[in-house]
Amino acid sequence: MTTSILTSAPSDTSAFERRESAVRSYSRSWPAVFTSASGSEQVSETGETYLDFFAGAGALNYGHNHPVLQQVAIDYLSSNAVVHSLDMHTPAKREFLEAFERHILAPRGLEHRVLFPGPTGTNAVEAALKTARNATGRRDIVSFTNAFHGMTLGSLAVTGNAAKRAAAGVPLPHSVTAPYDEEGMDAIAWLERVWSDSGSGIDLPAGVIVEPVQGEGGLRAASAEWLRRLAELCQRFDVVLIVDEVQTGCGRTGTFFAFEEAGITPDIICLSKSLSGLGMPMALTLVRPDLDVWEPGEHNGTFRGFAPAFATATAAIETFWSDEQFAASVRAKAELLEEGLKTIAEHAGGSLRGRGLLRGLRFEDATIAGRVAAAAFERGLLVETSGSADEVVKIMPPLNTPDEQLKRGIALLDEAVRAATA
Repeated sequence: MTTSILTSAPSDTSAFERRESAVRSYSRSWPAVFTSASGSEQVSETGETYLDFFAGAGALNYGHNHPVLQQVAIDYLSSNAVVHSLDMHTPAKREFLEAFERHILAPRGLEHRVLFPGPTGTNAVEAALKTARNATGRRDIVSFTNAFHGMTLGSLAVTGNAAKRAAAGVPLPHSVTAPYDEEGMDAIAWLERVWSDSGSGIDLPAGVIVEPVQGEGGLRAASAEWLRRLAELCQRFDVVLIVDEVQTGCGRTGTFFAFEEAGITPDIICLSKSLSGLGMPMALTLVRPDLDVWEPGEHNGTFRGFAPAFATATAAIETFWSDEQFAASVRAKAELLEEGLKTIAEHAGGSLRGRGLLRGLRFEDATIAGRVAAAAFERGLLVETSGSADEVVKIMPPLNTPDEQLKRGIALLDEAVRAATA
């Protein structure tokens, strides 16, 4: 299959270049002006259609403008119902909590309290870190190499990306970095030895924060056994285990939570991204009841009660997670994607990473991944790069991408890889 490179006249981007901060990034890689979107496709104002294997960095697990969720948002906004409510009671919040309890928490045996921390993933992480510290009276947090947990100072302190940490401009204390699950690196044994040694002069940490799959850190995936050993260690030493599901949650790896494969029960769980279902900001920090030691108002946020997001989140849960059908379809699509990526990796000399529909192609030559992403964009496919040196091509299609589009995306990626490695 051969696809011609897009050659239409570029859109006018002068206003963005004149006024928008230099910190912008995605628009530099994809210099199009996107005007409409549906499912797994976006259309630019010059008429090109792009297959979206980026999915809003994981915020659009159900695709762009899913008709059921879109109609719920339209109906809610046209009803004169409360839109902004801080942490006051609304029917929209009650319906969300009931649906979340019925379809997500109860079937998994989770008794966690639901903390609404603010609208983004880094808010969920900040609340998790503060909860662990407040509940234990300890300060340090253990995180892992190549981790990414957010851009605010607490989240940056447990993030492993040197460039993002440097941008903080201040020291980022009270964090300890351990090796992620990698061959030849037994971080669990190392942590056990340090925590057991009363003469080491190192106090126990308040918590450990971990991503089941490192989305921004190169698509490394922790094994189920490694996660179980980590959970057991934390339980033995009374260290709070925080699992960051901001990018992996809401079905990205084939179960609602990525940690389900390991059969563990985290003390705290961070959720955001696709929680609202429609790309509207929403985040949760799920807290084990005995850790919920907050005083009223001790942690808050103006936009933690965005009721339209509650409404679409409820609809997303009831539409996709009331039974096992959707999760099974995600796992089937993940197998299709894995087969295609294995074929590409074999001829291109790359290696496959990740789980489910959060996958990556890693290249020894770190410059190849960027060339692949650029060649993919020229062919009408949106993929980004990941990893400490941007050495991984990151593939993250909407979970309900039709098989035909999934196969077309794999073919376009294959073309892009061949062009970038020729």
